[in-house]
Amino acid sequence: MTEPGPRWRRRKEARPSEMIEAAMAVFAERGFALAKLDDIARLAGVAKGSLYLYFDTKEALFRAVVAERVVPAVGRVLAAAQVQEGPFAEVAPRLLSGAALALSQDRVAAVARMVIGEARTFPDLARVWHDEVVGPLLAAVAARIAAAQARGEVRPGDPRIHAFSLVGPLLMATLYREVFAGVADDPPDLAQVAQQHDRSLLQGLILPEGDVT
Repeated sequence: MTEPGPRWRRRKEARPSEMIEAAMAVFAERGFALAKLDDIARLAGVAKGSLYLYFDTKEALFRAVVAERVVPAVGRVLAAAQVQEGPFAEVAPRLLSGAALALSQDRVAAVARMVIGEARTFPDLARVWHDEVVGPLLAAVAARIAAAQARGEVRPGDPRIHAFSLVGPLLMATLYREVFAGVADDPPDLAQVAQQHDRSLLQGLILPEGDVT
């Protein structure tokens, strides 16, 4: 028979993860301003005092949500941008497909909407989201575009602006789904947006062989 001590230790070690998951759920449902630590603790199944042992503010919980739940999802897209080989015309569709998969996670999209909606009131939210999520993603995509330009595959232009053009419609579709959930009858499917957008954009972005303009 297993002794109770080890079971208790495993439960105690699991608590921060459960608190982070509860915080993400509450943030996604109610937004940052209306989220209460009491509600997060209740959803996590812990006393509010226990929550304070790990996270003393909502801001600390938000940072943990980004670090533990959002960054890993985006990290898979970044990894694809950094390690996938082949012409950019082949890499770009895989990047968009990976980004669509990450953004299709309901709570990730809902937290993104929360940040956009409350960034002026809580500028630290925007700073964390930019530094941990948006900034690294754009930098990785821009680096791949710059490398493709150096190989003569992609038209001249600011790689970062090209990166905005590549991922922008997917982010717009994500926000459309979140903002108009329950109102619009035809929320866009992110995988389909990614697939169609890469075909449309790459026709203008990719240089035909022999074209040096």
